Amino acid sequence: MKTYEDLANIIFPDIDETIEDLEKKYPPRNCKGEVTRFAPSPTGFLHTGSLFTSLVSKKVAESSDGVFYLRLEDTDQKREVVGAKETLVSGLKTFGVTPDEGFDIPHEHGEYGPYLQSNRRNIYRIVLKELVKRGDVYPCFCSSDDLNKLREFQERNKMVPGYYGEFAKCRNLTVDEAISRIENGEPYVLRFKSHGDHENKIECEDLIRGRISISENDLDVVVLKSDGLPTYHFAHVVDDHFMRTTIVIRGEEWISSLPLHVEMFKRLNFPLVKYAHLPLIMKMDNGKKRKFSKRKDPEANVSYFLENGYPPVSLIVYLMTIVNSNFEEWLVGRNVLDFNEFKFSFSKMSLDGALFDLKKLDYYSKEVIASFDIDTLFNNVKKYAEQYDTDLNELINRDETYFKSILNIERDGPHPRKDYAKYKDIYPSIRFFYRDQYEEIVRDSGIAFNPKFEKTLIHEILLESTSLYSCLDETSWFEGLKEIASKHSFAKDTKTFKANPSDYLGHVGDVAEMLRITFTGSRRSPNLYQTLHILGEDEMNSRIAFIASTLLK
Repeated sequence: MKTYEDLANIIFPDIDETIEDLEKKYPPRNCKGEVTRFAPSPTGFLHTGSLFTSLVSKKVAESSDGVFYLRLEDTDQKREVVGAKETLVSGLKTFGVTPDEGFDIPHEHGEYGPYLQSNRRNIYRIVLKELVKRGDVYPCFCSSDDLNKLREFQERNKMVPGYYGEFAKCRNLTVDEAISRIENGEPYVLRFKSHGDHENKIECEDLIRGRISISENDLDVVVLKSDGLPTYHFAHVVDDHFMRTTIVIRGEEWISSLPLHVEMFKRLNFPLVKYAHLPLIMKMDNGKKRKFSKRKDPEANVSYFLENGYPPVSLIVYLMTIVNSNFEEWLVGRNVLDFNEFKFSFSKMSLDGALFDLKKLDYYSKEVIASFDIDTLFNNVKKYAEQYDTDLNELINRDETYFKSILNIERDGPHPRKDYAKYKDIYPSIRFFYRDQYEEIVRDSGIAFNPKFEKTLIHEILLESTSLYSCLDETSWFEGLKEIASKHSFAKDTKTFKANPSDYLGHVGDVAEMLRITFTGSRRSPNLYQTLHILGEDEMNSRIAFIASTLLK
């Protein structure tokens, strides 16, 4: 009678190393902090939820002087998307969530690799051979047709679906039977022999949720597929042990797999890692919460934020408000770019799914953009325009110095402008500075002055305002504007006007609006004084003459 060791040698005849050899090759890390990882599958784009997970993992490692690494889980090669590895790696770099070690392009770095699961095949085979020797893993010869019939039977009879107990028909094959079928060339997979009972509970401590009580695993899951690669469930247990992960941080959708993973750790005699299951990022849809959808929500893909011109750091700062409830309070009085100094805590993480709020993202993005110095802002905008915004790029290339002066309006004082939430907002806001664009705005939208003021009055005010350009500073310019307003029966400030509205046609703000509309084609624009001095005296007078000539027709 043949033994499990004979079976293991027939399945893995080329494997001579043992788990003990792997323990020596990948010893415990000389690291006082937590070891965390981001371990995505290269099946598409970098999801916003995945960026959130990677950010938490990085913050946990950083806050404890630990290690954060990147591992790519590509064992399901039928689902792998060409170019996805590069997309994931470049996405993390773009958003500043850079691993301390792990998979990279063109070369990975670190002493606990390979960091691409398909290159760790031999490690899995070493561990699996040991499990076959122990009788904890067995070959299963069931075909796809066999499994489909089993599932249909279970569904018809309202049974829990799966390969377990009495339905695990290959589980009780003798070693001799298994070896005979392998030698006959029958295709097979390897399954994990569960000792669990679904009627019993396991208890596990979650770093976010506290004590979790959940039914034991009783499924004999596949651990090695017919293509020779392991399944996720098995591979991640082996990898997290030999890469010396201390905390597995992942989405709450993985809680249902916790019993299986805990059982695998125990059966392998590996110390159990700590788990932290993150709340899902949610979205309101017709008054109801639902999780982010790759299919429905463009903002589920991080490229959405890049294409719309959000500085990558803006999204990270916003996600930090979801990461810990005390982050916003901590940020008060600090520069928004100092967020890396914030110390993460699991105790400050909400159990409820956080609603993704674009308005809140816009708020923080305005803060971020306002905090950039002009050179940083200009370089960022130029890079964005070159890749995503041909109209804006064309304006920049006309005269970079001129564009930079536009970008720098109201940025030098203690309270810089905060009107741009994203670089995509810039082109429609500043195109009036360019004469051809200004004329297009006027032609398409017309000039809409406040109808309560006579056109002849507006005409007179516009012609008189040409003298304002020679004012030496903004204060004297505004004083000159108030004098023109007063001359035409407008109050010099809104307070005076509100006190005696019947004594005036309006207030100085109404006069300023006439100039703003004349010079920009809109009631909204950056600082009017600075706008005029960027346009220049000739252009200012030209626009006054252009609009004034249309008023009396």
